[in-house]
Amino acid sequence: LSQYEPGSLKLIQKINHLIINLRNTTVFSAIVSDILHTVTWLEVREIAFSIPAEMQLLKVMSSSFAEKISFKQALFTDATVPEIVSILEDMPKLVEVQMIDCRLLGFGQWKMQIQANQSQTVRVLTIEKLSIEEFYLFTDLHTVEGLLSLLTKVTVENTKVFLVPCRISQSLLSLRYLDLSANLLGDQSLEHSACPGAWPSLQTLNLSQNSLSDLEMTGKSLFHLGKLILLDISQNNFVEIPDVCEWPKNLKHLNLSSTQISKLTTCIPTTLEVLDVSANNLEEFGLQLPFLKELYLAKNRLKTLPGAAPIPNIVAMTISRNKLNSFSREEFESFKKMELLDASDNNFICSCDFLSFIHHEARIEQMLVGWPDKYICDSPLAVRGAQVGAVHLSLMECHRTLMVSLMCALVFLVILILVAIGYKYHAVWYLRMTWAWLQAKRKPKRALAKDICYDAFVSYSENDSDWVENIMVRELEQACPPFRLCLHKRDFVPGKWIVDNIIDSIEKSHKTLFVLSEHFVRSEWCKYELDFSHFRLFDENNDSAILVLLEPIQSETIPKRFCKLRKIMNTRTYLEWPPGEEQQAMFWFNLKIALKS
Repeated sequence: LSQYEPGSLKLIQKINHLIINLRNTTVFSAIVSDILHTVTWLEVREIAFSIPAEMQLLKVMSSSFAEKISFKQALFTDATVPEIVSILEDMPKLVEVQMIDCRLLGFGQWKMQIQANQSQTVRVLTIEKLSIEEFYLFTDLHTVEGLLSLLTKVTVENTKVFLVPCRISQSLLSLRYLDLSANLLGDQSLEHSACPGAWPSLQTLNLSQNSLSDLEMTGKSLFHLGKLILLDISQNNFVEIPDVCEWPKNLKHLNLSSTQISKLTTCIPTTLEVLDVSANNLEEFGLQLPFLKELYLAKNRLKTLPGAAPIPNIVAMTISRNKLNSFSREEFESFKKMELLDASDNNFICSCDFLSFIHHEARIEQMLVGWPDKYICDSPLAVRGAQVGAVHLSLMECHRTLMVSLMCALVFLVILILVAIGYKYHAVWYLRMTWAWLQAKRKPKRALAKDICYDAFVSYSENDSDWVENIMVRELEQACPPFRLCLHKRDFVPGKWIVDNIIDSIEKSHKTLFVLSEHFVRSEWCKYELDFSHFRLFDENNDSAILVLLEPIQSETIPKRFCKLRKIMNTRTYLEWPPGEEQQAMFWFNLKIALKS
């Protein structure tokens, strides 16, 4: 927005919330001039208050009747902060000031003293995620001490505050609510920030997500805050709690959640009405807190409900996400004033007697809330927030052991059936074949000439080794020129997986010579070699396979799953070992011709 016609927004009589997102201060000043008396909440975004000369254009804001002003993603400097403060202090109806995700360039060394009459209307100041790059060099803000006495609610969150100067704390005379969460306050800096006379009217203090580690020192630092009612020190790192602590005398609400504590002691003040110790490592709760009305114990390790005698006035209790597995009638009846109990996400053991007891307790039906999808006996009918009386469990749901036994038997039966089916239809063979095929697929289909080491890889049954090793090998390897044969006994690499040996040997050989016999068909490892040739050799439509029938064998004897091998035996010529010596000479001649082809 670069141009604005003056008077455009004057026609609107009342604007509850106006957001101005621009960087042109001239246009900004013109717009503000038109809505001085009509806007209730003015929100300014992404504007840079960095040039002191431009601040003259913004003085028109001093006459605005806005009750709340917000700065989001704005830029301030040491030179412009005094002017902004003076303008805000002069706004006659301003009650609340917000600064969210803004940047301040400087260290608080403001070039001119802030000279403004203290606003009689501003009561609320909120600063969230204010970025001060060198925050550790920031000054003590003594120039604004006189402007703070009427503030009742201050929030300075996630702004890297590590110290509140004592004089600033003492100047906050009317402050009732202070939020310093997600900062860098430690035990020593808190003691200095909460010095004697600091925050005399404070009722609520939020110090969560800081760097506090000493609970005794924290209580001692705040002891003088006589009007403090609510204290949030969650998400700090206390770990251990001492036996004795000092606390403000009127403290009624204490939040110690997510502080790594594993045991509660008498350090906890007895004046409490609300105590939150959820998300810790507690295994038991036995504190004597006679005035306690609300107790939050979620996400701990408790196995039993706390006793009712130490907390006789308890009205509401949250004990979800612990390790409770049951509770007795006596435990329930001891909580006379209990109106709300959240015990969801625990390890309740199914018991029909237990469920029946709860089902017939009208008061308990009303107080049990927040149950998860798995209700006491893992009922699928129960939903979060349902009353116990609305849940009706079947007989089987209350007999978990029987259900588990039946399920285990059913699973075992299904596995047995699957194994039988797999055995009948050669499932194991298909799995092995798939693995061998994947292994082969990762390699080139044809080995390079330099990688060929053998004339033929010989696949045969161990029962036919006498003929192969003593007759065939001798005939071929002593021929002129000799043939190089690959035999599994002699040439396989020791320690290497046998399937890899088979694959590598076939790939490093010109031919694959199968010595077929009844023994060969029944051999498990011969099946592997046939498997690979089935995928690797025959599918390539080459003639690298040579079949030698050592003895008469019917093609039907070969397993039906090798359909292509059976087809080759029916359609291609193969060599058959003859019994007569005269015919054997022709056999060797034909075999050598086949190996050389």
